[in-house]
Amino acid sequence: MKFNILTLFPDMFTAVLGDSIIGRAAEKGLIQLNIVNIRDFSKNKHRKTDDYPFSGGGGMLMTPQPIYDAYMSIAGGREKKPHTIYLSPQGAVFNQEKAKELSKMEEVVLLCGHYEGVDQRVLDMIVDEEISIGDFVLTGGEIPAMAVVDAVSRMIPDVLANEKSYGDESHYAGLLEYPQYTHPQEFMGRKIPEILVSGHHKNIEKWKREQSLLVTKRKRPDLLSKADLSEEDRRFLAEFDK
Repeated sequence: MKFNILTLFPDMFTAVLGDSIIGRAAEKGLIQLNIVNIRDFSKNKHRKTDDYPFSGGGGMLMTPQPIYDAYMSIAGGREKKPHTIYLSPQGAVFNQEKAKELSKMEEVVLLCGHYEGVDQRVLDMIVDEEISIGDFVLTGGEIPAMAVVDAVSRMIPDVLANEKSYGDESHYAGLLEYPQYTHPQEFMGRKIPEILVSGHHKNIEKWKREQSLLVTKRKRPDLLSKADLSEEDRRFLAEFDK
């Protein structure tokens, strides 16, 4: 999968996405990261990419020309435009389902706004959808774009060691992840649950499922109404409520 990222701050992506799992996936050719510096397309001699909004108020707005030309350096001459996402606090909130949906695409363009936002005309011309990572405002779209690249990349085959690596994670199946433990078996008087060293794999899997249900009920009960629960899951939760 190819991620084209339009940004004013390309070095931010090199520093963060160049390491760990995402960096290794790029080295193996499992994903491609094409970081495009919007400033390179400014026709202003000072590489200026912002101006005052006509509506007044504080702050500056990104001008349309550098963004459009940066975008056309990717999409120009194609029969079909790449799916283009604007990272915006006005967008639909990003979640695991959206990450899975995007992971099935061959290519996306991520537009990172900055300052007070982007001239609406260029958004109308190139953007297919807007995505937010939460109901709060950041100084730019770079951090949200990194979050999207990271979450989507994990869904791509062979990026992780195996599908189970992400299949058990919080939100993947609609529930939060069960508690996890490592060595030593006892730390400052606290022991790991005995079931985990029992060697009884069926019972361990049952424990993990029940713990996921309990963690979700305690921390995010709203997720239970949307989760795919079996009759056994429902009986367990009902017994727990008694």
